Order: sequence, then C-alpha cells, then structure tokens
Amino acid sequence: MEIDPVTVEVIRNAFDSIGSQMNNNLARSAYTPIIYEMKDCSVGLFDHRGRLLGQAPGLPIFLGALESAIFATTDHFGGWDIYKPGDVYAINDSYLVGSHLNDVTIFSPIFVGDKLVGFGATKAHWLDIGSKDPGQSMDSTSIYQEGYRIGPVHLYKEGVPQDAILDFLTRNSRLPRSVWGDMHAQIAACRTGEIRLQALYEKFGEEVILEATERIWKQCEILDSQEVRKIPDGVYSAEGALDSDRPGGNPVPVKVKVTIKDDKMILDLRGSSPQTGGSVNCGVAQTISAAKLAFKFLVNPEIPATGGTFRNLEVLTDVGSAFHAQEPAACQFYYPHLGLMIDLFIKALSTGLPHLTVAGQPSDAMNVLFVGTSPIDGKQFFTGEASGVGWGAYSTGDGSNAQINYGGGDLKNYPVEVYENRYPILIHKYALRVDSCGRGEFRGGLGIQREYEVLVEDATVSLWFERTQTLAWGLFGGEAAKPAKITIQRENEEILMLKANRLPLTKGSRVLVETGGGGGYGSVNARSSELIENDLADGYTTKAFYNL
Repeated sequence: MEIDPVTVEVIRNAFDSIGSQMNNNLARSAYTPIIYEMKDCSVGLFDHRGRLLGQAPGLPIFLGALESAIFATTDHFGGWDIYKPGDVYAINDSYLVGSHLNDVTIFSPIFVGDKLVGFGATKAHWLDIGSKDPGQSMDSTSIYQEGYRIGPVHLYKEGVPQDAILDFLTRNSRLPRSVWGDMHAQIAACRTGEIRLQALYEKFGEEVILEATERIWKQCEILDSQEVRKIPDGVYSAEGALDSDRPGGNPVPVKVKVTIKDDKMILDLRGSSPQTGGSVNCGVAQTISAAKLAFKFLVNPEIPATGGTFRNLEVLTDVGSAFHAQEPAACQFYYPHLGLMIDLFIKALSTGLPHLTVAGQPSDAMNVLFVGTSPIDGKQFFTGEASGVGWGAYSTGDGSNAQINYGGGDLKNYPVEVYENRYPILIHKYALRVDSCGRGEFRGGLGIQREYEVLVEDATVSLWFERTQTLAWGLFGGEAAKPAKITIQRENEEILMLKANRLPLTKGSRVLVETGGGGGYGSVNARSSELIENDLADGYTTKAFYNL
C-alpha cells in the first residue's frame, strides 16, 4: 500500500514513546528504590511475533533479551494461539532469558478486538528472591543457591490472578511486600503499553501500522548493512581476563574475534572461559543481548533499535562456556565477562574504526551490598548499589566521569539523602577519584570515591569489584587507568579486598569504595597545556599526575 514517509516517522516515534511511557509508569509505581531511584529495569514493545517495535533505554543489557522471554513462553505452552486477553506471564530462568534470577521478566499480550497485535514486556531487579544470602550471593557456585528459578508461568490468566504462584513468589522472599509491589508495577507498565498500542491501532488502522513497521525494519536493516560495509573486511581480535569468578576464585579469560565480510559481522567468543565454578556465567540469550549492545555502540548508535536491527550480526559461542552456560552453573554475576567482552569488541575494532572507538573502561557493576537489622522497626534491611566508573577517552575528547558501565544505561547511584533516610548508614564522602584516569592526548574519565559508615552492630557487607588484571587500557599511545580499590576499617584493623560475601562489620565500621577510571587516547605528550591547566584547576588531577 502507499504510505507517506511522515506517517512512517510518526508511527516510528510513537512506538518509542509508548516504551518511554511504560518505563516512566514502572518507575513511578515501583516499591523499591533499586527501581524507582536506580532505574534497574527496562521495557519493550513487540509485535504479534515478538519482534521489537520500540523501547525505552533503561538498562540496555536487558533489552536484547526481552524477546527471549516471549519466545521461550510461546515454545513452552505450544504456539502463538495460547495467548488470551488479560494474560500476564513471568519468567526469570537464566538459561532461557539470561542475566541473574533477580531480574524477573513480566510480559502480557496485547489484543485489538480478538486479534493478537503485540506484547508489552518489562524486566526489573527484585531485591530478594530467596537466595541463600539476603539479596544476592557473591560466592554462589550453583544456580540453586541463587533463589527461585521461574520457568514460563501465568501470574494472571485471562485477568484472573493465579494465587498459588503469587503466594509462592511472595512467601519465598525476605521482602514479600517489595516483591508484590514491584511485580504489580511491572504489570502496570505492560498495561500502559497495551492501552497506548490499542490507541495507535485505533488512530491509524492495522494496515497502515503493519506497512509502516515493515518499512521501519527495512530501513534499519539497510542502514546497518551500509555502516558495516564501511569497516575494512578482515578479522579483528582482542583478549583479556577478569580477576576471578568469585571471592578467592580463578581468573576468567575472554577472547573476542570479529570477522567483517561485506555487510556481515560475526562475533566469535569461542575459546573463552568454560562455564565457571563461581557465578560469572550467563545464558546465551544474555550474551546475544550484550553482543547487540556492542554492535550498536559502533553501528548507527543514533538510530533506535527495532526488529530490523542486528540482522547482519551473528554470534558464536561454545555450549557450556561462561557465555553459554548450562545447568547448574551459577549466574549471579552474569555481567562482568559480558562487560569485558563489549570492551574488547570495541578495542578489537579500534584499528578499523579509530574515529568511533573509545579507550577501555572498567566495565563492571562494582556492587556494594549492606545487610543488617534496622534500629527503627527491628526488621532486616539490605541495600544494593552499583557504582560509577570512568569511561575511556576518544579521538576528540576526554572520557566521561563517574558513569555507570556500558550495560547499565540509565542506572544511577542512590542519592545520599535517600540512602541515609532508608538505611542506618552514613555516607561521609561522595566525590570524583582524583588521578584515577589514564593519561593521553585526551585523558580518561574519573572513577568515584564513596565512603560508608555502618551505624548498627550486626551489619555485613558484600562486595564485587573487578578489572585489576585487565586494566582500562589506553589506545593509540594512551595509558591505562587506575583499578578499583576497597578499604574497610573495622575496629582496629584495615582490610583491603575487592570481593567478599557477608563480611561482618561492627558499629562504626567504614567502607571506602574507589572505582577505576577510563583509559587515555593518543600520545601523552600531545595533551595541550590548556587542558592540563583545566584539569588542575578543576581538581581532577594533581601536578604529580602530569609529572609537573
């Protein structure tokens, strides 16, 4: 049919606008600050066959795996005809939908009349799902230690709540009200997608929307092909290693090979670490999601992803590897090796795309988790926080300071006021970490310093910090940045460590978190005196950093 380009663009932007509305309503309705403050969630709008229409940025590491929940559920129950108006499904199985069990996907079908036209899907971090330790375990060695594992299941069936599963999910969490509240915030977000997509169908009609969708997808496919063709054909490779797969564990090697041939890109992760004995593992759906994110950083990053994006990307993994884990591999820390893979992907292609690539960053979540008893109500509290890092410099500028890792997207630190209001913890310092960046013609971004004091007697802290073996490297003569450092002052002792599971703390104990910076870009000697003077004036660096 004939359809004008303006209508196509209106529908394209309407899809993404619906995604934004879904995400806003999820954050506004959520019960826990890990969602409404940190924004540890993502949403997507899909067509009647689970192909992406629009999304909100959220955590980009989630977005490429949302459709996996729809496909897994469809396969499990036996085809697309299973869906009925009022259905709501949940799934969190790491081997089917990637990430860790705390990240629960909830989605629902969307009907216009009696016809299935799409799905609204959400993924959000539930603070506690009954793992062996409150919140999450830094030392898990089996998925059975990490909480309840949900295969495809109805939460609501044709509008009727499935009380048995709802009771199971709340009864087996240490925070049942949190689970209930966040679950229904996700359902509300799906409902928002349903209402908005139905309104779009009412305005434009099915024929116009389907034709516009096909054109949008075709445009994205053509644009991706054009950009990949600009990369010189060849094989690009890089490798590195994570510090360990658990506290006191073994290094995790990651090998990346990117093959460019005409308009096709093959990302080969074979030869990387077998699935680990710790929790640095993920299902292949999450690896594909991370590969899509890496691809999007360098190929048409300004154009929103759709069902037509990534058609010229192929991902290869070894079954039974950390990137394609099998039961019973623990998957709590599904991101560290994916973050390193993304970083290595960019490094590998730096020779083919020097104007688009950035120097290394310590691409890890840098997690801090406190657990204790609240002096107000006597109930257990536990926090959960990711920390900002420095990003790598690039061909025309310095790296960004205090940003979340590649996969975190919209993820944010807790504001100090919220943290101190909700938990018996005092934050003494929250600042940029001076001199943490890598030098170069353009320096890397700075990491952060954040110092916590525990105000109760029975608290513990769990830590996960990475990338001291493979630092945030420099490119084209730039230097590597400083790695993370954690200092714990407890009674009369000082402890240095990067990973810990439920380390006991006494009242007054302090934990100083210092995250790594980003690598530099270009020769150190090429940095202008003006930029050096600006760094000194801003307090980003000291004279010693520049050997002055």
